[in-house]
Amino acid sequence: MSDQVEEIQPGDSIVPGKPVTVNRYGPLARLNHWVTATSLILLALSGLALFWPGLFFLTNLFGGGQNTRAFHPWIGVLLFVSFFVFFFQLWRANLPAKVDIVWLSRIRDFLAGHEDRLPELGKYNAGQKFIFWAMTGLILVLIATGIVIWDQYFGGYFSIPLRRVAVLAHSVAAVLIICVFILHVYAAIWTRGTLRAMTRGSVTGGWAWRHHRKWLRQLAGRPGTQRPGPAE
Repeated sequence: MSDQVEEIQPGDSIVPGKPVTVNRYGPLARLNHWVTATSLILLALSGLALFWPGLFFLTNLFGGGQNTRAFHPWIGVLLFVSFFVFFFQLWRANLPAKVDIVWLSRIRDFLAGHEDRLPELGKYNAGQKFIFWAMTGLILVLIATGIVIWDQYFGGYFSIPLRRVAVLAHSVAAVLIICVFILHVYAAIWTRGTLRAMTRGSVTGGWAWRHHRKWLRQLAGRPGTQRPGPAE
């Protein structure tokens, strides 16, 4: 673990103005994010419809049971590709750091809105990093087990006992990733100003100063860059 990693990514920049804004995600990153999110929602709906008889009515969203069964694995492939395009852009900024331990030890201050008592953070806090790595691991489990139980193309390659274990692991991973996704959405709504980063691509200078000050300082440390303060 180290706190010496610079978490600036291509496209991150401070834009002078009143108020100052900070570019956090470019157009392609935002598109990538929303493709991933949409794929995950569609997978959750189709997967729950196939998993639980009481939710079979959800197959109507996909044109019936046959279509749902056909579409579900392909949407999974789309999720895998889309997420890992995103992964290779963001993984360095999500590496664990010593400051994450301090942040977690003061999680009550974060929940109470006393962020002035927290250490300065880079582009992501420990909670965001947890969601990132949880998504990474769970999507890997889902794609691996999904291939094992994808009868149309791989049914003859795996034994029945292995496929039974894969179904169980796939189901558990699916429930966990739905929980992680709900947590991610809740946190994005609860922390005011966060959704703007994935809709407009930018945040206010004040938001960056309050939530990710170390990242903002790194950006401000670039030659010729305006240095916003807490009022901006």
